[in-house]
Order: sequence, then structure tokens, then C-alpha cells
Amino acid sequence: MNCGVSTAPSSGPAGLPPGRKKKATLRIRLGGRREAQLQEPQDHALGRSRGGYGTKIHLVCDSHGFVVAIYVTAGQAHESKAFESTMARRLMHCRRGRRRWPHRLAGDKGYSYPRIRRWCSRRKIEAVIPTRSNQPKDEQFDKETYRRRNIIERVVGWYKEYRSLATRYDKLAVNYVAMWLIAITERALDRLYPDTE
Repeated sequence: MNCGVSTAPSSGPAGLPPGRKKKATLRIRLGGRREAQLQEPQDHALGRSRGGYGTKIHLVCDSHGFVVAIYVTAGQAHESKAFESTMARRLMHCRRGRRRWPHRLAGDKGYSYPRIRRWCSRRKIEAVIPTRSNQPKDEQFDKETYRRRNIIERVVGWYKEYRSLATRYDKLAVNYVAMWLIAITERALDRLYPDTE
């Protein structure tokens, strides 16, 4: 007794029934202000680098260690390529009467490019970035201010305590950035309202 029905193998993928239109693929984006929105990149901000397969996080923080901008790229992308995009994604509104940009901006030698220095000078920001070995030495370089750049290194260390940030588990970059935003908010609330118990 045979209970099954046999069909011939198809020669290609099954198509949509006649009269049905294919849905347009939606680009997933992280909400918020228009200039701070992040669209899902085609590569999901995943790529190969020397350290393996991963994502590169670009952070901007103030002098107190509060993260004010975040951006993600694939692991092989150079830091300087995402500079303008990171600076454009400020997380907080600027108060009326306050400067939009900081007085000084510190970065490591990876940001020592004429394009970045021009960007800073157009916005009247003092670029505290050391020159690379193949560039002429900057005599007005502020070493004392550059020493405070370790704040961002400490900020990255604080956020590495969150397991889901230190090791990316999310496929979508917007979900990964959302986890960062939750951690940033939690840390800011902890610093603004410390436990009094």
C-alpha cells in the first residue's frame, strides 16, 4: 500500500503565484533624531581584520567619560574612514547657547590625516592628534591635553564588562548598537543617581 504522492523535482526555485508582487526589502534602521539614525549596513558591520571576524566600535566621549557618539563598521575598516560619520551621530541634543562642537578633540595617530585636521579647523576645534612618523612634527602639539585621551580607553574597558558588548552575538548592526545604547544609558544613570544605600 502506497500512501505518498510523488512529484517530479523542480528545475528552479518556486516563484510567486501570478498577480502577486514581490515585497520590497526594508532597510532596518535604529530610531532617534534623523542625523543620529543608523541604517543597517549591507555587511551588517561584520568583517575580517587581524584580530579575526568582528565589528569595530567608534566612540566619542566627553572629558567625564560620558559617551556622546557611537558608530559601528566592519572589522577591517580603518578608524579614520568613519570619523565624520561618528561625529555626526551625536546622541544628545545641544543646549541653546552652547557650542555644537568641543573646544578640543583628541585622537591617536590613526586619525592624523589632513582631511581630519581640516574638518576640525573648519569647526574651530583644536585637534590634539600626534603626527605619524612620515609627517612633519607639529610644534604646537599639546602633550598635556593628549595625556587625558586615556579617558576613552577607560570607557572602552568599562563597557567590555558587558558580555554582550565585548562579544557580539547580534546579527544586525542596529541591534548591536541598541545594546550599546542600553549600556550607555545604564552607566549614565548609575553615575547621575548613585546608590545611597
